[in-house]
Amino acid sequence: MREICVIGGNRYFGKRLIDRLTAAGDRVTVINRGSSAPPAGTIHLIADRNDENSLEKALGSRTFDVVVDQVCYTPRQAEIARRVFAGRTRRYVMTSTVEVYEYEDTAAPVGEGAVDPRTVAVDPGLPWDDAEFLDAHYGEGKRQAEAVFAADPGFPYVAVRVAHVLGGDDDFTGRLQHYADRIRAGVPIAVPPVNHPATYIHVEEIADFLFWTVGEDFTGPVNAASRGTLTTGELCEAIVAHLPDGRTLLRAVEVGETSPFSFSRSYGMDNSRATELGFPFGDARAWLPRAVAETLGKDN
Repeated sequence: MREICVIGGNRYFGKRLIDRLTAAGDRVTVINRGSSAPPAGTIHLIADRNDENSLEKALGSRTFDVVVDQVCYTPRQAEIARRVFAGRTRRYVMTSTVEVYEYEDTAAPVGEGAVDPRTVAVDPGLPWDDAEFLDAHYGEGKRQAEAVFAADPGFPYVAVRVAHVLGGDDDFTGRLQHYADRIRAGVPIAVPPVNHPATYIHVEEIADFLFWTVGEDFTGPVNAASRGTLTTGELCEAIVAHLPDGRTLLRAVEVGETSPFSFSRSYGMDNSRATELGFPFGDARAWLPRAVAETLGKDN
């Protein structure tokens, strides 16, 4: 029986990961602030991960084979976690994001080496506790959090850089719904003049990937994305298949806010490292109809 700790993980692909771990016979400890109950069959520890003393007290003398951190957004949070879990776990898996590549702009899929966390400057003095600042600097927060873990060669960590996630009847982001609402109403969808494709991953596939990662022994950054890219147009076509009276109207805007999943630069990740390590990704175009049906509450 493996001892696994999951920080956060009460919704979306986090809860799916926990379901996979418990089904595999792992003993899972879930840490959160107590605002919601964790999935059944887990051990629940209530702590504020931003408060080092709170986290230390909740953990007591517990140790783990693997920790999966679903909610590490800032270097401050990473510094606390690194201090608290040093010596408590053989491996620390942080859920990171494609947004760490926000300054990369290349037509070729971006590999992990494009952002080496060992070279990223860390500034814990920035206003990371300000929700508006954090939201506007999401990618930077994740980059610096990775850098904190990477700075300690004695702390075995993995940073799973997750592509844009689609699917599930519990998709709380509202991004596909944004398109569906406009397609139903025949309202134009704002996109950049040059609208680039991006890589995606299904909610079940990222849960599978994290579960697989728990059982492996590699470290460092790894990209998690399905094969192939999707355009805004392809997303809309998949939605229209469920809304026969709807119309897709794309409107290019030079200035101003554009729709989610429309990008003024390429947003593709190279998944070859994970593939070579042994994870079999699916094809984004193959699962897209299912993802749209799940999110819109339609029959496949």
